[in-house]
Amino acid sequence: MTNHVNKSQQPVLGNSDVDPKTPQGKQWQGAFWKFILFSALGIALFIIPFQWDGKITILLGVLTDTLQSVLGTAVVYVVLAIVSISSVGALVMKVLRPNLPEGSLIKGMFDVDWFWLAARLLGTSFAWMIFLQIGPEFLINRNTGGVIFEDLVPILIPLFFFAILSLPFLTDFGLMEFLGTLASKVFVKLFKLPGRSAVDAMSSWFGAASIGLLVTMQEYDKSFYSLREAAIIATTFSVTSIAFTYVVAKTIGVDNNFVYFYLTVSLTGFIAAIIMPRIPPLSLKPDTYHSGKSLLDEEIPAQYSMYQWALNRAVTRAHSMPSLASVFKNSLKNLFDIYFGLIPVIFAIGTIGLGLAEYTPVFDWLATPLVPVLELLRIPEAAEAAPAMIMGFADMYLPALVGKSIESEMTRFIVGAASITQIIYMSEVGALILKSNIKLNILELFIIFILRTIISLVVITSVAHLLY
Repeated sequence: MTNHVNKSQQPVLGNSDVDPKTPQGKQWQGAFWKFILFSALGIALFIIPFQWDGKITILLGVLTDTLQSVLGTAVVYVVLAIVSISSVGALVMKVLRPNLPEGSLIKGMFDVDWFWLAARLLGTSFAWMIFLQIGPEFLINRNTGGVIFEDLVPILIPLFFFAILSLPFLTDFGLMEFLGTLASKVFVKLFKLPGRSAVDAMSSWFGAASIGLLVTMQEYDKSFYSLREAAIIATTFSVTSIAFTYVVAKTIGVDNNFVYFYLTVSLTGFIAAIIMPRIPPLSLKPDTYHSGKSLLDEEIPAQYSMYQWALNRAVTRAHSMPSLASVFKNSLKNLFDIYFGLIPVIFAIGTIGLGLAEYTPVFDWLATPLVPVLELLRIPEAAEAAPAMIMGFADMYLPALVGKSIESEMTRFIVGAASITQIIYMSEVGALILKSNIKLNILELFIIFILRTIISLVVITSVAHLLY
């Protein structure tokens, strides 16, 4: 019986000449079920929608809401502990310079450069000032720092907990390789990109923008992507994950329509991904490689169909995964990295951004040319929505934080969806791109941000008028 199964599956099992890492026989069967079961769990957590408590959501959303409810007011002290440990740890590392081995957990979490140390210290100072209600009204007002402290971060703490710990089920057990291989021809034809980039895109959509972007940076440095391809992928497919999309939808008050919200974001991202590579500045980037020549080979072996090769890659990836204990340990490390690295920065950038929005006309001035465009698209409360759109360049959360006070649900829907599809926000994606070897300057990033905003508005507004 075993011989019969192996023989019938032989084209999928492959051979050592084609892929020496591919498991054989019973090992292949075990890895196959590992791929199926863990990927199905990931899909159930992140993708499958259902109705819960009067709204359509995903399982990750239910878990997040439940933990948020359990934590209650205690989440305030969790937040203060996180930002304080983040700053003290980074300061100790910078001043005392303890002799820690490369790759150690402590070094990875707290050994940061001066810019990020300053951001952590600033964010921690803001958090304590808001909690103690000591300091300038610009920072501690309920509509500025209070929004970060009471509305945003209490959602992020439980969300990150479940999202980061369960993310490997979606990304690390073969689903990415399976879908990426099947999508390869689509990416070549529609987006003028190698099929390999499908995995980068899915890393962002299912995981986080920074995950896909880090993959892109590594692939460019290894000369698997040209400069043009890397620039397109970094600014077109570094979309916030399903988990972050849910945070935005919840923050801006349209999570009751989450499925339509997410489908609109997906449609808009798809259309923008077709258009952006074909217009400047991305279309003007040269097809030059970091090492001087391309090292990419995407040929599917002759004895495989596309589906068989996709399945072979997925099963091989599942087979190569370590034990669940190791996966959980690594996810826990990533969780603390995000808690200590991101939460203080959100306080720093978010509080300043909301302070500028609440107490100064800066964003109103910048958004003035956008108001007639919004009015032309028949968007209610256009004058209130325009500044929120521009704030997306500073940070992805700011449009949702400012837009949550807009009365029109349709306008909130548009602002929230646009903030996700704009992609270029300097607090994370933009900063990573500028630090990478991908040659994009801040002016080019701003131009790409504006172009994506215009494209997104046309698509999202068209859908919103059908829904509301």
